[in-house]
Amino acid sequence: MSLSEWSYTAMVTAAVVYTVALIMHALEWSTARGLAALRPEDGSEDRARIRVDFFGRLGLMITVLGAALQATAVVLRGVAAQRAPWGNMYEFVSAALLFAVIVYLVLALRFGMRWLGVGVTLVLSVGLGLAVTEFYVDVAPLVPALHSVWFIIHIVAACISAAAFNIGAIAAIMYLIRDHAERKAHEAGTGLVGYLAKLPTSRRLDLISYRLHAFAVPIWTFTIVAGAIWAQYAWGRFWNWDPKETWSLITWLVYVGYLHARATAGWRGRRVAIVAVVGVITFWFNFIGVNLLFSGLHSYSGI
Repeated sequence: MSLSEWSYTAMVTAAVVYTVALIMHALEWSTARGLAALRPEDGSEDRARIRVDFFGRLGLMITVLGAALQATAVVLRGVAAQRAPWGNMYEFVSAALLFAVIVYLVLALRFGMRWLGVGVTLVLSVGLGLAVTEFYVDVAPLVPALHSVWFIIHIVAACISAAAFNIGAIAAIMYLIRDHAERKAHEAGTGLVGYLAKLPTSRRLDLISYRLHAFAVPIWTFTIVAGAIWAQYAWGRFWNWDPKETWSLITWLVYVGYLHARATAGWRGRRVAIVAVVGVITFWFNFIGVNLLFSGLHSYSGI
């Protein structure tokens, strides 16, 4: 087998491994859901809690294995191509998701944020699944427009911001779920049960999501600036209103609106969480949808 074939095999295996990790985290949540019906006096609740923790730890360990396989696949792809492995949409998606899983593992292992696992592994399994089945193209030389150091800077910055945007959106979705559960529990005069009780408070989830977005927006701004410099080098103009440039600007406006609403209008909670979800939708449409639906200067994706 060639290096590119080994890379593809490792990437497919990583997608399967992430799916298994997703199943483990789903079992973690579903097992926790039944804790309220168990009786502490007969020891069944303690056994259930052990199972919940077992599934969570197993899901995290399997995700580490998937990340190692994915990193190996990205490196082998670069060695096989003898260039940075970011020359088409298959490579962009796999690299961006690698950054995302690395950020997640740091948060989970260093700061105890394993509760992000079910959302992160869902994104990873679906994203890599699409990459290896729909977006895959053979190794090929870079088109002339990509021969620039600003291309590498632009893509690395985009991948870092992608990781923070996606994990921030997952935290925002967790906030919406937790906040809804807290409202229902308050109305019923009961406490939270199941895995929702293990999540941070809605206030804490809102803060975590905000910090991730506050980190990502300046990097996304730099991504656009670096892309403009690269456009001047490649096409002789800093801005061409290309579909991808336009959607990058739309994504930037959504996220700047998110930060502005928090900083000046005092938005908190549900409203900014919904804006965060809208933002990540525009981000992925820009990352994938524009390549599939529009033709422009960025149509080098190999699809």
